[in-house]
Amino acid sequence: MVGFGFLHCDTLLRIKRSERKDLRALVRRSRVKSRNISLLNLDRREKLIISSSVSPGRGCVRNTIAVTLAILLLTLSPSGAWAANDAAQKYPPTIVFMTDFGVLDDSVAICRGVMYGIMPDVRIVDLTHQVTPFSVFEGARYLFGATPYYPSGTVFVVVVDPGVGSSRKAIVAHSKKGQYFVLPDNGVITLVEQRDGIDAVREITNTEWMIGSKLSSTFDGRDIFSPVGGHLARGDDWSKVGPAMAVKDLVRLDLKVATIDDHALKASVIATDGPFGNLVTNVDGSDFLKLGYQHGQEVPVKVGDKELKMKFVKTFSDVPVGDPLLYIDSRGRLGLALNQRSFAEKYGIRPPVSLLIPRAGR
Repeated sequence: MVGFGFLHCDTLLRIKRSERKDLRALVRRSRVKSRNISLLNLDRREKLIISSSVSPGRGCVRNTIAVTLAILLLTLSPSGAWAANDAAQKYPPTIVFMTDFGVLDDSVAICRGVMYGIMPDVRIVDLTHQVTPFSVFEGARYLFGATPYYPSGTVFVVVVDPGVGSSRKAIVAHSKKGQYFVLPDNGVITLVEQRDGIDAVREITNTEWMIGSKLSSTFDGRDIFSPVGGHLARGDDWSKVGPAMAVKDLVRLDLKVATIDDHALKASVIATDGPFGNLVTNVDGSDFLKLGYQHGQEVPVKVGDKELKMKFVKTFSDVPVGDPLLYIDSRGRLGLALNQRSFAEKYGIRPPVSLLIPRAGR
């Protein structure tokens, strides 16, 4: 604002109390008179206004530049590490939540409420609640697909738990990428472990991290997994959740692996792709390419008891509407599809089924 021959320049800054002396010292070294600088505490988040009032003209320019340089020096100096920490504090912790509950009743909302009750500022991302009921493998596949896109420190709460209330363990696993997984020890962590590695596991036994003293034997999602997820998102010491377990003792899924010999690729169709009816396989795209096929070539394929021929293409529109195709999907796997139609519906495919593709030229 301008008035009575003075120019008032304000800079809004968030700064910790412990850094104020450093800032004042830097301002003094920048030859800005201390009477022209005021640090005003605005709120509990430590927002400050650095305010300078000088006569218009070059003095104002010098003063403004000096203040700006002082701020930059503090930010870039070793003692300015608060800048990075403060930036991180602007973003609340994240819980990624997945279940096979569906969304027809209140189960998901109850679990979310438990997590919010412990950590009100948490962000909860719903990975999906439409896992096929009791399908641990499907839950493992979705978890495997989503985790690469979330940062270190993310908490994944997974409740795909056909053994609820039994002797199976409830655990927290910590990956080598720095992510936490709160879930039943039933193999749902298998694919993530194979790719990212697990460096520590603890069994959940601390009742203070659970919801109340009377626990249901059929709703561990509410009573155990959700509150533990909330505590982790709040930053509580995860060693308090319960005793350490050996990583080698984790339950793991027995997964079928695609194989290639001198004659063919032998694999499996493991799922369908959402509502579209495309077939998802356990074949890595790079392994399929070892068979020698090029884009545009026709490929003989046996899916279950059905023998078909289809083109290997980059995308669906590379073939006429309704025609079959082979492609490398967005996750890097071999897929089978019809352009704008459901492959699974047309050919009556219900995974898991076998898949056989000969080498090119055979």
